[in-house]
Amino acid sequence: MDNLGALQVFVRAADSRSFTRAGQQLGISSSAVGKAIARLEERLQVRLFHRSTRSITLTEEGGIFLERCRRIFCEVEAAELELAQLQETPRGKLRISLPYASMRLTMPLIAFMQRYPDIELDLDFNDQMVDVIEDGFDAVIRGADINDSRLMARKLGDVRLQIMAAPDYLAARGTPKTPEDLLDHNCLLHRFAGTGHLEPWPLVRDSQPIDLPLPKSAISNTIEPLVHMTSAGLGIASLPDFAIKSHLQDGRLVPVLEDFTEYSRPVYLLWPSSRYLSPKLRVFIDFMANRLFAD
Repeated sequence: MDNLGALQVFVRAADSRSFTRAGQQLGISSSAVGKAIARLEERLQVRLFHRSTRSITLTEEGGIFLERCRRIFCEVEAAELELAQLQETPRGKLRISLPYASMRLTMPLIAFMQRYPDIELDLDFNDQMVDVIEDGFDAVIRGADINDSRLMARKLGDVRLQIMAAPDYLAARGTPKTPEDLLDHNCLLHRFAGTGHLEPWPLVRDSQPIDLPLPKSAISNTIEPLVHMTSAGLGIASLPDFAIKSHLQDGRLVPVLEDFTEYSRPVYLLWPSSRYLSPKLRVFIDFMANRLFAD
């Protein structure tokens, strides 16, 4: 088991190209990672990494050893999978990266925890793109097309942005007829928490994007305050359809500039490619696929 632990440290360091990042993923110090690698190299009588002050890279021997280690862990994973399937109860820890879309994600996550109490969720909410493998995640949910041969993907659904306002606001300030009319309105904007960039509004004319210097009446890095502000008649906002379904149904919000709005983006669940899918990850994938965009 000690040998397997050293191999795990080696694989994490090789994947992340960093002793510090490998240590963060494993919950140990970077010096402990370095010492484990040094002991492994001494035992094998071969250098596994080229080291510099800025980075580490695999030697030729290290690359060969990495592929062998991956096969070893696949066999270990297969053995654990067989035992877990015999137990029939998915259990263990899942480290998941998700975007800041808590209004859509919170209830399915709560339902998942109630359904699978033996699975521990370690959730990282982050709008920035992460490297699923190098950052040590079991799976990520992202609203973007990602081409990475190391990953498997399952589409969960589509998100549509709509420009919305409360009827009382439109009665008092008038309804914009063209995108340029927004320059005379209170605009409530969303800022991506990870990058600090303002999210563009999905305005188009003749299928070409329209970029306008929209007035900034309020800015929020989460969607919920913008929904409440817009419903309260404080301005116009670009909001995802999943966050405003009930508001549309009961008339608290109405769409504007529908002829100038065009936006639909797929949402995927991504996980490292493997011949073996653990029961805990399999049930998470199936559960989120069935519940995240359910009406």
